[in-house]
Amino acid sequence: MRNVIIGTAGHVDHGKTALVRALTGTDTDRLEEEKRRGITIDLGFAHLELPDGSKAGIVDVPGHERFIRNMLSGAGGIDLALLVIAADEGVMPQTREHLGILQLLGIRRGCVALTKTDLVEADWLELVTEEVREELAGTFLADAEILPVSALTGQGIDQLRNTLFSLVDQMPDKDIKKPFRLPVDRVFTMQGFGTVVTGTLIEGSLSEGEEVTIYPAGESFRVRSVQVHAAKVETAFAGQRVAVNLHKAKQEDVPRGSVLASPGSIKSSMMLDAAIRVLPDAQRILTNGCRLHFHHGSGELLCKLVLLGGREQLLPGEEAYGQLRFEEQVAAKAGDPFILRFYSPLETVGGGTVLDPQPYKHRPSSQKAMDRLHSMHEGDGGQRLETLLLGHGHRFVNVNALALQAALPGEEVASVLEELAQGQQVVKLREDLFIHRDNLAAALQKAQEALADYHQRHPLRGGMRREELRKACFPGQAEEDADLALDALVAKGDLALSGKAFAMPGFEITLSAKQQALHDEVIKRFQSAGFSPPEKAALQAEYANEKEFTRVQEYLLDKGDLVTVSPEISFLRADLGEALERFTRLHADKGAVSLADFRDALNTSRKYALSILEYWDRRGITRMSGDARVLAR
Repeated sequence: MRNVIIGTAGHVDHGKTALVRALTGTDTDRLEEEKRRGITIDLGFAHLELPDGSKAGIVDVPGHERFIRNMLSGAGGIDLALLVIAADEGVMPQTREHLGILQLLGIRRGCVALTKTDLVEADWLELVTEEVREELAGTFLADAEILPVSALTGQGIDQLRNTLFSLVDQMPDKDIKKPFRLPVDRVFTMQGFGTVVTGTLIEGSLSEGEEVTIYPAGESFRVRSVQVHAAKVETAFAGQRVAVNLHKAKQEDVPRGSVLASPGSIKSSMMLDAAIRVLPDAQRILTNGCRLHFHHGSGELLCKLVLLGGREQLLPGEEAYGQLRFEEQVAAKAGDPFILRFYSPLETVGGGTVLDPQPYKHRPSSQKAMDRLHSMHEGDGGQRLETLLLGHGHRFVNVNALALQAALPGEEVASVLEELAQGQQVVKLREDLFIHRDNLAAALQKAQEALADYHQRHPLRGGMRREELRKACFPGQAEEDADLALDALVAKGDLALSGKAFAMPGFEITLSAKQQALHDEVIKRFQSAGFSPPEKAALQAEYANEKEFTRVQEYLLDKGDLVTVSPEISFLRADLGEALERFTRLHADKGAVSLADFRDALNTSRKYALSILEYWDRRGITRMSGDARVLAR
């Protein structure tokens, strides 16, 4: 069974609702005002019985120019268009506007019903048919059937019904494996049931008991029950009109225009990158920075248009890449169509396709942004994913996040990334984590610049500590992920790692004659002092006039020849080793070693002995036991 939504379109009072009633027996005008005024104000719904026993949903839209926003809230889920034109009036303003909207939404199949044929002569009907055919030239309905009908007499209704049957048979199957998505076009409360939302299920399937999330608000609820065509079902599928009863939801929790979808399947944002097209017959010019009404799914938001590529305006019939910036969160996916209406007066001027639902802000003149969007618009799946990955800069991206951004299944994204990794366009850091090779190269350049500067400022140090280099190359990234990238650069030989210090490949410490003399002198001072070494302040005062002393001291500490045990006290590494041996012997004899015993064993003062013990305590070598210390391991 193919699940299909047929949508009406056309000028006000051209007989759309009467035609749906003739086809289905359902009056889609449900509001008292609609019945009183004789015009459709809001969306109406019916279903068409198909020969195989299944049902095609029908969305009947208002035709009056004042209710275009209501028409747009229902047009997003249409698969087949039924363009309705009254034979006695022919093509009218909303005929053209609705046709333009259908074009922009990407609808590719449909037919035309010439209504009210009982009011015209045969010659006039022939003229109108010719006029309609000319109007449809260059559109998706250029070769569509134009069927004369009368809802009053029933003329042509059977032929129209059969044409719709044939069009339904030609529709491709929908992908029900995607996460489900349902733009909400109606919300109401039923006594004894609570909040019910309706909409066209445009992707996936939805079942009773399932957890759902309301986007962009982010609140989650459980589905109490599901109905399709007023009948309760366990599961609804893409292409069906669906009513969903939400457990414990309030009507204000799910406003019209929001999206009901699988948890985690959409990431809302304040910007969208898009391919934008202005209708050939638009009466307005779009200028850079202009405000527009953005219609997507069943919702409407205000946005600012930022044209890219240095363009200042878009004329009727022109296309461009742009960034839409919103005043509130928008929940969209890559590939989604949308409609743009002028801010004031309210006129449909164009629309387009979402290319990136989670972009970064672009400069209008950025050629890089233009190249990126062109690749995403025209490229294949691999090029699109590579471009998205490239756009994340130094940030690492996991498969699920990229799948969400690209609106592709995770398995497909993982497979493509594996191919890109084998071709070395991207670098795989772990099973689900990737970075584009150009971004890793840029991070490497930052690392090399940071290390070159570090080596110049600290020529006697072995290199930068991991945390310093991590911040320089991958700011804001998770430490674990950044370390994976740094280790990958080391494995490739782009960076050198000695102990905990990163350096430029081939970097070696070379002491000048002056530095070597100071080095030897300081070592002798510490060797002669034994366990009562010179303190930091005293050394700095003594060597205040020696410009190289600080560098030599850093070298000794960085190399590990000197070990700092407290802010003011350092020991030779060999002396600390000797001190631990003496402590161990005391511990073997006494079981626990007092400060006084340790002081005497080192033949030093209480201050120096205590500084060593506290250093060992911090490192987990010793621990307190009453007033004495024991070995902790």
